[in-house]
Amino acid sequence: MSGTVKRATRVAERLREDLSNLLRGMRDPRIGGVLVSRVEITDDLQSAKVHVRHEFGAEDEASRRAMLKGLEAASGRLRRDVARTMGLRVVPTLRFFYDEGPDAQRRIEELLREIKDDSSGERS
Repeated sequence: MSGTVKRATRVAERLREDLSNLLRGMRDPRIGGVLVSRVEITDDLQSAKVHVRHEFGAEDEASRRAMLKGLEAASGRLRRDVARTMGLRVVPTLRFFYDEGPDAQRRIEELLREIKDDSSGERS
């Protein structure tokens, strides 16, 4: 069993790739430049959490909300297109979330840099 990958994991990775490609062709300005960072899918393939970010880095809260609303509005079309490209009998419900991981990582790095700068300043 150690050499096999769960079907849900394989489908999630393929879904991430297909959604990334499909989103590039969408014309809604709210979802321009969206990157799909990861997809988590239930074992029964009924539901998928799609974690997204903006290609150009951190944006304000209003543009994040607009991006998520645009993705929600496009979810029906995206599901239809995914069904066609992936050939799935059951297409998961798509729920979109902003991926805050990189923002948190960047903030932690800033704090560590500040601590380092403060501690090196005390030694002089």
